[in-house]
Amino acid sequence: MFVDTAKVSIQAGKGGNGAVSFRHEIYVDKGGPDGGDGGRGGDVVFKATKDLNTLVDFRFKPELKAKPGQNGAKRNMRGRGGDPLEVKVPMGTVVKMNGRIIADLTEDEQEVVIAKGGDGGFGNAHFKSSVRQTPKIAELGEPGDAFEAELELKLLADVGLVGFPNAGKSTFLSVVSNARPEIADYAFTTLTPNLGVADIDDGSLLIADIPGLIEGASQGKGLGDAFLRHVERTSVLLHLIDAYSNDVAADYATIRTELADYSPELATRPEVVAITKIEGLDADIVDMQLAAAKQAAGHDKVMAISSSAGLGVKELLRVLKSSVVEARQVEADLAAESDDHEGVERISLSSEDQSKAWTVTKLDDNSFEVKGQRIEKFARRTDFEGGYQNVNRLRDIMKKMGIAHELKRQGVEGDSIIRIGRNEFTFLEK
Repeated sequence: MFVDTAKVSIQAGKGGNGAVSFRHEIYVDKGGPDGGDGGRGGDVVFKATKDLNTLVDFRFKPELKAKPGQNGAKRNMRGRGGDPLEVKVPMGTVVKMNGRIIADLTEDEQEVVIAKGGDGGFGNAHFKSSVRQTPKIAELGEPGDAFEAELELKLLADVGLVGFPNAGKSTFLSVVSNARPEIADYAFTTLTPNLGVADIDDGSLLIADIPGLIEGASQGKGLGDAFLRHVERTSVLLHLIDAYSNDVAADYATIRTELADYSPELATRPEVVAITKIEGLDADIVDMQLAAAKQAAGHDKVMAISSSAGLGVKELLRVLKSSVVEARQVEADLAAESDDHEGVERISLSSEDQSKAWTVTKLDDNSFEVKGQRIEKFARRTDFEGGYQNVNRLRDIMKKMGIAHELKRQGVEGDSIIRIGRNEFTFLEK
């Protein structure tokens, strides 16, 4: 079953909590703190593989969860880190979050950390100092990244077949490769994309056949709009036109318009045009259709073939092979000239404008909200139920960061409520 889109719930592992512990040994009075740190939560890692060509597995397993980190323990024992969750996906898988690309896996064995596990909390041994000999402070582990991801598969191929339904795409693929697509004398025989490898001389071509396009496909008509993504990654387009068409030029223009409407970049993709099903036609009719196609295409890479009779097929494959080599060289040259190849942007779930580290907003006469990446991180790691020392530490951090000063400037009082993320506490200890 071919599936090229899926939605999954991704949850990286939560970090383990730090421990509060003190040494208890015979003849050792008031042993020092020895609470260990919590272990880091496991990451969710996607790994591309050439052995898969569908996202169907994610329809039956829509939740991906990595293991949490273990809590710290006495004797400075750090909790064990959570095992990462490795998820295998087909080459060509795009991962999106809220419509933005966070990963694009195009190479075999390529790995990308999709969701990062939460850091483990510090145990009380971490907080010992000359003025704080017996700290009862320990941090909570941070939650791992959690979000819903959209997966989209775009087949990777050298050549993408485009054209009207019943233009001979599936027949061509079945003749030149080991693929066995369904073939019949009616439109929309092909309902899912097919891949085939065509051997030619001392090399080979990976060819993708997608369901036929019709006018309006880029706006959702017919089947083509759901599969046009699969020609986005091809180096060369092979545009097939039925030799029995009443207007070759109009057919050519319609398909080109649909490609351009779907993606302007597709309109600039190298192209080879082939008039199909020429068996049984008079030579003058074939020549007339060829001339019309060349005039419409505006280039000379236009050929006439018969897949079933084997006419012109090998010559067409040679032209496609040379076109792919040329296209790949152009891509390599452009990449070498570009100064900006940072790759796919990695979105952090906690990303924010770093020009200001925090903000304070007065909600009403007795409550204030504090926002900021660092202070929210400290608040998430604070164990509000674990004793006053934990909350006092957060108050001290707010003083050092200048937040307390800004709260006072805005009229905070001792019993005012401070909200940071999902946590609330009073400005001063009651």
